Amino acid sequence: MNEDQDRLEELYETFFHDVYQYLLYFTNNSSEAEDLTQDTFMRVFKSYHSFKHQSSQKTWIISIAKRTAIDHYRKRKLISLLPDVILNLGKSEEGIPEEEMEKNEEWELVQAALSKLKPDYRNVVILRGLREYSVKETAEILDWKPSKVKVDYHRAMKLLKKSLVNSNEEAVLVNERKIR
Repeated sequence: MNEDQDRLEELYETFFHDVYQYLLYFTNNSSEAEDLTQDTFMRVFKSYHSFKHQSSQKTWIISIAKRTAIDHYRKRKLISLLPDVILNLGKSEEGIPEEEMEKNEEWELVQAALSKLKPDYRNVVILRGLREYSVKETAEILDWKPSKVKVDYHRAMKLLKKSLVNSNEEAVLVNERKIR
């Protein structure tokens, strides 16, 4: 029993950051990502005895994180969440260098566009584009064929780019109105 406990603690220490980062990208909320990370590892610990080693431990655990996140969204019926930085924009801009504000604004646009994607597209963009997993790893995590990963990633990126272009155009119009 002690050996199993050591193994589970090692899994937690080894993969905590990967799971948390994935869930943070998925939810856009650090508090939710922390909660879902804990839920993920509870599921990992409960089902570790059934792990068949047909994939790497990492892809197995990330696939559990994916299912945990989807279950969470189904329960709450939420599709898009805004990160804390968006909620705090405009409250206190003193002391923040202009470059950092621009990065925050760009990240806000990316997060907003990402949150508009359907969950499958959001998952593939997070895993392939943001977390830089291989097509094979992404396919294992999502339980898809590699061809579906490639096609959905391509389609998701097109939608994401279109959304970002539209967001930038809207921002320019808003800024022009403020100047007048």
